[in-house]
Amino acid sequence: MSVRKLKPITPGQRFRVVNGFDAITTDKPEKSLLAPLKKSGGRNSQGKMTMRQKGGGHKRRYRVIDFKRDKQGVAATVESIQYDPNRTAFIALLVYADGEKRYVIAPNGLQVGQEVSSGAGVAPEIGNALPLSEIPLGTIISGIELRPGQGAVMSRSAGTFAQLMAKDGKFVTIKLPSGETRLVLADCLATIGAVSNSDHQLLVSGKAGRSRWLGRRPRTRPVAMNPVDHPMGGGEGRASGGHPRSRNGIPAKGYRTRSKTKSTNKYILERRKK
Repeated sequence: MSVRKLKPITPGQRFRVVNGFDAITTDKPEKSLLAPLKKSGGRNSQGKMTMRQKGGGHKRRYRVIDFKRDKQGVAATVESIQYDPNRTAFIALLVYADGEKRYVIAPNGLQVGQEVSSGAGVAPEIGNALPLSEIPLGTIISGIELRPGQGAVMSRSAGTFAQLMAKDGKFVTIKLPSGETRLVLADCLATIGAVSNSDHQLLVSGKAGRSRWLGRRPRTRPVAMNPVDHPMGGGEGRASGGHPRSRNGIPAKGYRTRSKTKSTNKYILERRKK
């Protein structure tokens, strides 16, 4: 993993920092695993804008990712590490012994030609997916399920990882990327290793146009609006805006929005850090 700082031959490149793409081995996606991806532009089924600052962007095709890792007991070989425009992490193309091909989220350190597998009884090595009950304590993991068979829902973005802290009966304790410590059923699958492309946080787009390519439209600062448009708008001169809050008045920067009666609160041992 590396980043490249470009020479300032244009104003847009002066501060731009791009990914080195050292880990990428091919730029041709697997056609059988591509699906169409329709853009909503932030509009709902009635055509009304329900989400601002969305629209435009480069046309993409979705890469079908195997988050469930349910092809168990069959070894697969890593054919290539690829870029995925729909996510921050890199993806790996696996070719199973029976010829089937699947994409998975590539862990850091996964190499082309390496063999990976999933299921109970698998060795806890990079890229393998196995139940949390069989993973040694202190292991760095990613792509964690919350319910057995659900598929990975936690720790999927670039550079993220969790750590297995303890085991107790049918639950294990894991420390999540947010700093939260919670209980997860020991039957749930997780992948060994941290997610690839950890340098993603160091990238600098360099110009507004690159945000437009990603489908992000300009955002007006709430302080610059009128009182009719936002709770932080209005005032004579450059008013600070008072307490930071959302457009519908919910406070930001520290205000907890999680329900106190949520059924899964009992599984959270320690809340994430502020």
